[in-house]
Amino acid sequence: MSPRRAREDADGADDDQVRALAVIDIDGVVADVRHRLKHLEKRPKDWKAFFGAALQDPPLRTGLDTVAQLATVYEIVYLSGRPEHCRRDTVEWFARHGLPEGELHLRPSNDFRPARQFKVQVLRRLSRRAPVAVLVDDDEAVLASAREAGFDVLPATWMGDAPVLQQAQEDEGRT
Repeated sequence: MSPRRAREDADGADDDQVRALAVIDIDGVVADVRHRLKHLEKRPKDWKAFFGAALQDPPLRTGLDTVAQLATVYEIVYLSGRPEHCRRDTVEWFARHGLPEGELHLRPSNDFRPARQFKVQVLRRLSRRAPVAVLVDDDEAVLASAREAGFDVLPATWMGDAPVLQQAQEDEGRT
């Protein structure tokens, strides 16, 4: 597939060019979820409380700066393992913290596949529309699967290690 769709005018210049995509995870990349990990450390896990507290996530400054820089060159697409029912809170959080506009892809209801499978499927679908320049994610399993599928990645290491979050993403397909 050509990296761009172009319509040429009479002079042969490109009038319409598809921008490459920068695909950005949310939790652990732009949103600091550490304050709500306590809901995943107990048994049974309290998913309602975990996702309900997302509006209180502090922003991760390095993540916000990274997205702002990428938005100067690429079309931004947000890709999160958050469930679809979190859409309204997520959009509100984005507006409150001034994130660049972009499509938002959330996990469909009742989809509990590991994050690495869910996200690579969405990356492949997005790449049929435009080139995916980079995936920014904090989950090593997601990054490894994306690399294996041929996508360039930028590891988001600025929140630090959160094993309980990694386990929720991979073993339970919940975020």
